[in-house]
Amino acid sequence: MSIGRVVVEADGGSRGNPGPAGYGAVVFDAAHETVLAERWESLGVATNNVAEYRGLIAGLSAAAELGASSVDVRMDSKLVIEQMSGRWKVKHPDMIPLQRSASDLARQFEQVEYTWISRDQNSHADRLANRAMDGVVDAGLEAEPEPRAKQATRPAPGWMETQGAPTRMLLLRHAQTALSVERRYSGRGNPSLTDFGRAQADGVAKRLAGQEEITAVVSSPLDRARQTAAAAAAALGLSVTVVDGLTETDFGEWEGLTFREAADRDPELHRRWLSDTSVRPPSGESFDDVRERMVRVREDLTVSYGGATILVVTHVTPIKTLIQLALDAGPALLYRLHLDLASLSIADFYPDGGSSVRLVNDTSHL
Repeated sequence: MSIGRVVVEADGGSRGNPGPAGYGAVVFDAAHETVLAERWESLGVATNNVAEYRGLIAGLSAAAELGASSVDVRMDSKLVIEQMSGRWKVKHPDMIPLQRSASDLARQFEQVEYTWISRDQNSHADRLANRAMDGVVDAGLEAEPEPRAKQATRPAPGWMETQGAPTRMLLLRHAQTALSVERRYSGRGNPSLTDFGRAQADGVAKRLAGQEEITAVVSSPLDRARQTAAAAAAALGLSVTVVDGLTETDFGEWEGLTFREAADRDPELHRRWLSDTSVRPPSGESFDDVRERMVRVREDLTVSYGGATILVVTHVTPIKTLIQLALDAGPALLYRLHLDLASLSIADFYPDGGSSVRLVNDTSHL
């Protein structure tokens, strides 16, 4: 149900540029009197511009969840306002995927207007961004907004409040390859399964066989995922649909290297990459890039298979990212969650924006 026009104010900051960064976003009603939603998150180490764009994306996402039909975006970032208005070109490689994601969100509304405001006019979002940078809240979690007249909050519902049938995703990591045995970075390279990996895939297939609620099998385009998916699909009597967006992170020039070899080759860059999701391997893809891709994949799958149970066969980073999205968790999850080869996790995504995680890293079938 549409609520008409809303005002989104967003801000982002970095103490050091790059340095500890965070964003804040607030959604007001059209009269700018009632707070409808707030968002803030710590981003680890990032630049001011990355944080500003992340704030805009969070604000537009919140407006979409509220059912707004048109949005008045107000920010004190001249760069973001001019780029989103189309008057400035987007040249920096870190900004291109963020601007694209913000534009994709903006197209959901009937109208979006972008207005530059001074910092003192953006104090509410600035306060939230500083709260994120101070680490006052756990990254990615919502909290109660500060008291205001006629206040109303509408965060994405938790599993007890969700409405409608969820799209249930059984998230299956591919089975063993030679590179995984040697613990080497394996992204866009295309190794096949080992004999043991094929046995792992058969073990998963036996577990899933006969589960009539699974109505589709989708897979990364890479061979190791497609071979794992093929075994499960055969047991289920289904075909495999390849989804390009489910491919693994592009590790660039680190592809095929061990952790130690990559660290020795690019010590400072590798160190930053281990804690900053915006950092890319040489000629590769950052975890922020993967997140933007997986947001689109999640949306496509929930539209194509709404209310169904599907088997999603992919790789460690896409699965971690889908779990991160389902939990509305911060970037630390990517560095702390372990997923075994051929492990199964389950996440539900509801049509009202709610989500829940039902299972993580189950290997009982192996």
